[in-house]
Amino acid sequence: MNSGFFITFEGIDGSGKTTQSRLLATLLRDYGRDVIHTREPGGSDGAEDIRRLLVEGDPGRWSPETEILLFTAARRDHLERTIRPALGAGKVVISDRFADSTRVYQGAARADLRGTVDQLHDLMIGQEPDLTFIVDMDPEIALGRGLARESGEDRFEEMGLGFQEKLRAGFLGLAEQFPDRCHVINGNQSPASVSGEIQSVVEQWLS
Repeated sequence: MNSGFFITFEGIDGSGKTTQSRLLATLLRDYGRDVIHTREPGGSDGAEDIRRLLVEGDPGRWSPETEILLFTAARRDHLERTIRPALGAGKVVISDRFADSTRVYQGAARADLRGTVDQLHDLMIGQEPDLTFIVDMDPEIALGRGLARESGEDRFEEMGLGFQEKLRAGFLGLAEQFPDRCHVINGNQSPASVSGEIQSVVEQWLS
């Protein structure tokens, strides 16, 4: 590759997007690609510090407005220190979540703040993925998976099933808004079937 390629995975909590992003990273490395697998919030030292503030603790710990500022700060550090250097070096960057999550979580599901999210994104981030996979699945099943992990990073899962249903609707709405880069994948299938669909799309894009 002569230039970098930026792929993101999105979806509700427990949808399997983290597993699929890792599988794709392994696949592309097997193909000989230089791959950076990263995540949000996080992906750089400073952003990982902010991550703990966002995903741990009581669900009511932060207002939606404060969350937007924290996510944007983490994303800016991630962008400066991880994403842009890797893309500039011609690598494939695969991120488990990026700006679409803030558009849905804080911009739609928690509050009607999409305009604020977009303004901050344009001002401080200004980067969009080349390709986004939205792993879509039944919110009740996904929530059960997420809570069963008992990771200690379940602040958003603890907001309940109604919140997860709003998230799902938000992500499907984004797929309609950005059809050129967003691909909805049925996450109710086996992990191997989901991975196969993703592989097919990625091979077409990279060719």
